[in-house]
Amino acid sequence: MGSPKSNDHGALSWLALFGSSGTLICCALPIILVTLGAGATVAALTSEFPFLITLSSNKGWVFLGSGLLLSLAVYLEWQPGRSCPVDADLGAVCQSSRVWNRRILVLSIGLWMVGFFFAFLLFPLVLWWEG
Repeated sequence: MGSPKSNDHGALSWLALFGSSGTLICCALPIILVTLGAGATVAALTSEFPFLITLSSNKGWVFLGSGLLLSLAVYLEWQPGRSCPVDADLGAVCQSSRVWNRRILVLSIGLWMVGFFFAFLLFPLVLWWEG
């Protein structure tokens, strides 16, 4: 079995972006809204989209799955031996797609970290700060 094609790396980067966005939507966004005093908005969102409750109750698994996807995307993006074609046109397209893949991957990691902070670290920090 050969190594994944460059297009597979791009697809994995997009999958990682949507996975990390899912963690932000399921877990961080409700906490941010409640912190800002928009609890009624959270209630309306959960009544309109009941799957958010299921995602939130399984947030550990959601974060684990998206973290594994991000780790795999990082490995595939920065694995040794990746090179672009020698042909000038194909090489330019390859370099451009690599730049965009890395931007999407960094954005995904940033979204995942924000979601992780709000889902797992903010409440214990507030308790410690008030403690």
